[in-house]
Amino acid sequence: MSQHAKKQEILGAFQFRHATKEFDPTKKISDEDFQFILETARLSPSSVGYEPWKFVVVQKQKLREKLRPITWGAQGQLPTASHFVIILARTIKDTKYDSEYVKNQMINVKQIPEDLFEKVKTRYKSFQEDDLHLLESERSMFDWASKQTYIALANMMTAAAQIGIDSCPIEGFDYNQVQSLLAEEDLLEDGHLAVSVMVAFGYRAKEPRPKTRKPLDKIVEWVE
Repeated sequence: MSQHAKKQEILGAFQFRHATKEFDPTKKISDEDFQFILETARLSPSSVGYEPWKFVVVQKQKLREKLRPITWGAQGQLPTASHFVIILARTIKDTKYDSEYVKNQMINVKQIPEDLFEKVKTRYKSFQEDDLHLLESERSMFDWASKQTYIALANMMTAAAQIGIDSCPIEGFDYNQVQSLLAEEDLLEDGHLAVSVMVAFGYRAKEPRPKTRKPLDKIVEWVE
């Protein structure tokens, strides 16, 4: 495939993707295709390489039914989506520069030598305290982690679109009630995780209206 054709294929996926409000419940995503989507999430970048996320794939119908009254933005998606994912972000218990999670992530996952990690930890501390003022509140830290999950979210939706699978990102939910439900289901690792965003996947039940966006010159400014 030529470079031009590849570009057109990628742009075609962006044109294809839309926020699907209702899926065809008779069509299911294959295990192979959904593992591909999950792999694009796993390979996504995150600030300082913390990977502060967890992806909960909700296929249990009883849990979907419990979610529906407190997730107003997924009324059409929860009953019809082939796969429904709740993306969790790690809280300050894990993302603070001196946490056990960060130590494990850097030494055992990223394989940074322990003595080097102790040196760079000072930089992480300055980054969180002085550069971005993240340690001003637990909410600031959570919002920062949540930003990282949106990178993975976008990659999952784009990858899905490239293989003809529809999706819909969902922020329309009651945070406190969803948190309580997920805690009851023992999905939050005792306060180390919190709900960031949700996303539904499947195959569209009907064709969407044409995509609308502002022209490029209205959203881009070159500084040369």
